[in-house]
Amino acid sequence: MKLIQDISFKNKTALIRVDFNVPISKNGIISDRTRIISHINTINDIIDSGGKVILVSHLGRPKGVWEKTLSLKKLVKVVSFESKRKVCFLDQKIGSKKLIENISRVSRDEIILLENIRFYKEESSGDLLFCKNLSYLADVFVNDAFGTAHRKHSSTYHVAKYFNEKCIGNLFYKEYSSIFRVINNFSSPMTAIIGGAKISSKINVIKSFMSFADNILIGGGMMFTFIKSAGGEIGDSIIEEDELEKAGSLLEMAKKNNVNLIVPQDSINSRAFIDNEDYIISDSKMIPKGLIGLDIGPKTISNFKSIISKSKTIVWNGPMGVFEFKNFSTGTKEVAEAVASVTKKGAFSLVGGGDSISALKKFGLSSEVSYVSTGGGAMLHFLETKKLPGFQAILD
Repeated sequence: MKLIQDISFKNKTALIRVDFNVPISKNGIISDRTRIISHINTINDIIDSGGKVILVSHLGRPKGVWEKTLSLKKLVKVVSFESKRKVCFLDQKIGSKKLIENISRVSRDEIILLENIRFYKEESSGDLLFCKNLSYLADVFVNDAFGTAHRKHSSTYHVAKYFNEKCIGNLFYKEYSSIFRVINNFSSPMTAIIGGAKISSKINVIKSFMSFADNILIGGGMMFTFIKSAGGEIGDSIIEEDELEKAGSLLEMAKKNNVNLIVPQDSINSRAFIDNEDYIISDSKMIPKGLIGLDIGPKTISNFKSIISKSKTIVWNGPMGVFEFKNFSTGTKEVAEAVASVTKKGAFSLVGGGDSISALKKFGLSSEVSYVSTGGGAMLHFLETKKLPGFQAILD
């Protein structure tokens, strides 16, 4: 595994795959700069060592067509501000002589930012000519976009084969190392906290945790698919009918593997999906018709906190309830505080996924856990399969 510290960048150009897929409002306001800020260290290290940098990123899902609202031109001022460098935005077509000429005119202390890579249909198809044209722009390939490392796209995977010199960036290394520690070098007891609305996107990662976790705590809307599969009454709560059988299988698998998989015993319910103070606490297996479960209940919170407090390694992905609503945020808040508390006592805590990160920020706990992963999908993929195509491409 090569890092940027293992390569001499003096008088060389580096093509850096970054993940600037940040939330932008219709007015062009970036509400969260975390992903941009996370890459600045890699960018500045390479420039400071005498290299020239070209940044490649996606924004949104334009599916191979140009969309003004998803142009990376919107990011120029923010990238410049955060890096304290001039940013030169080049929107010439990849493969054109004009782009190569313009790149040659940019000074080494400036940052070159190319247009949204997903404006090209060749990005997702892995087109080899497109990859070659991309590789002609630089001498070294640096993958710093851990968040897209699970995808076999042109700029994250296929392009690497056309570079003799390639490595991972500082952010990628930190992300990879933190998750690798959870999989291969963790301290027991190990607790996985899995939440969110849908079980379908988490089935494989829950299966994976069965092989090494001591506890798996289930929260969020997905809890009701588990409860329904075991014969519980869930009122009008969210459910994935197609996943009932798989949920039941996971419960059986946990018993066979002696894994403590805990589904909430009580829930906080409302008559509507609104921030309403008129809520009812009930047994999660006996939710009356007309009510929707929107958070885990006090008994569950107490149980989860007890388990977390005894853990040495914690992985958390997904909220316990609708934490955006004050009246249904208690479960997520209490779990976040429990993770932060045990981290202070020496446990290692890894938190990933957009909603989990948002919850940490909301409750002022972002700096109270060991590591916050910006690559939710890649994190889950790595935990599921123990492999990442984007990382393997650097090794090959």
